[in-house]
This record gives sequence, structure tokens and C-alpha cells, in this order.
Amino acid sequence: MRAISKGLFTDESPPRLIGGRHRESGRIVFPFPGSEDFDLVPLGRDGSLWSWTVQRYRPKSPPYAGPDDFVPWIVGYVELPGETIVEARIDGVSAESLSIGMPLTLTAVPLDPACPDQRMIPAFRPAGQS
Repeated sequence: MRAISKGLFTDESPPRLIGGRHRESGRIVFPFPGSEDFDLVPLGRDGSLWSWTVQRYRPKSPPYAGPDDFVPWIVGYVELPGETIVEARIDGVSAESLSIGMPLTLTAVPLDPACPDQRMIPAFRPAGQS
């Protein structure tokens, strides 16, 4: 898997996101900030939907690096219990089927499915879906 950014996922299979634990306060953040004040910490793969919306317009480039033919996607905040809340795409479910608190599991999806050189981004799917 080629991630959109180095240090985003662990090397294990299935991968986990890499966050950072603040050395002084213990607070966990995502993504890893790359600061000496933080230690790397692999995050849990399972969480629950905290909030969500639909991204209906093509984001400004840069930083958007996705396909020119924009297709709306669901973006959610997923609470990883005892760790942090992460923002990621929600995949494998329609917006009408979402509900706050629904269980989700980490996956990786291509930023641009039509691109031959796939770069993967974090996403979450309903728990139990492969």
C-alpha cells in the first residue's frame, strides 16, 4: 500500500493510523505532529461515528490532490475510544444509512480510483464490512 503521506499508517496488516501521544499531558492526536514533544502511537482500528457531512464540492488545489472529475464523498469524525477523534472518509455506506454512534472500522481507499499509481487515504467502513 502506498499511502498519500509517509507515517500515516503502520506497516502491519491490516494497518492502523499513527497518532502522537504528548509526552507531558498524555493527550493523543492524529496525525502525528512530528514534534519531539510527542511519541508515536498506533491508534485503534475501531471507533464510532461522532459526526459527519457530505463534501459536495471539489476542494481547492493545493492542498487537494484528488481527481479532476470530482465525486462527492462522506467525511466523518470517528471517535477512537480512549484515544482521539479523527477525520476521515466514510466508505461503503450511503449518507442516508449513517447514524451517530454507529460502529466503524478503519480501512484504506484510493484517493483517485482511476489513477494507475494508487495513493491510499484513511477511511472508515461500517463494522463487519470487508
